[in-house]
Amino acid sequence: MSNVNIKPLADRVLVQPAAAEEKTASGLYIPDTAKEKPQRGTVVAIGTGKKDEPLTVKVGDTVLYGKYSGTELNVDGTDYLIMRESDIFAIL
Repeated sequence: MSNVNIKPLADRVLVQPAAAEEKTASGLYIPDTAKEKPQRGTVVAIGTGKKDEPLTVKVGDTVLYGKYSGTELNVDGTDYLIMRESDIFAIL
């Protein structure tokens, strides 16, 4: 878990995406051009929630989110996604 100095506002969540799969289940290596964007990540920071809607996720949760959810940002060489909690489908 990394310490990042970003504090999301309202119902936004900062997620560190999981690494893309390097091999298939049968052991074949996947080239960089064929790797899919990960749809799983770890919550690094959360906002305070909306007035009458507290956030469900907490820091450290592993979550599933949509393929094109959130906005990508790079802080100190680490990639993150910032998205609304409603873009998260499930907590694993």
